[in-house]
Amino acid sequence: MKAHDLKPRPGATHRKKRVGRGISAGQGKTAGRGTKGYGARTGSGGHLYRQGGNLPLFRRLPFKRGFSNPRRVEYAEVNIARLAAFDSGTEVTPEVLVHAGMIQAHMPVVILGHGEIKVALKVRAHRFSQTARAKIEAAGGSVDVIAA
Repeated sequence: MKAHDLKPRPGATHRKKRVGRGISAGQGKTAGRGTKGYGARTGSGGHLYRQGGNLPLFRRLPFKRGFSNPRRVEYAEVNIARLAAFDSGTEVTPEVLVHAGMIQAHMPVVILGHGEIKVALKVRAHRFSQTARAKIEAAGGSVDVIAA
């Protein structure tokens, strides 16, 4: 099969309706616009400022400001108070946190410093806050950053 053999499936395309070409063509005389009124006139529709009672586009635009970054990375947040549930000497990884039901499987993990921790853990995550890092190391644990 070559590129020139390709064609759309039957019924996928339609011929353009040629309006205003005489009464026998089926769309003669008023060309599907009806008789009189705003829609029958030339230039009707297409005015951006007339939107049938809606606030016109030009007046809506100031409210639409801002930016949403499509490449923003969303992290699964875990506070160190929740890590205190693990036994001393445990290696806490994202897989362990998923198995414990603390995070979703598909997100990178950030460890935050809310709460206290007394057990020494080896924690592996994608990001750590400064307070979380300090509290884990003060409890005798270690911190390892995973490359994303």
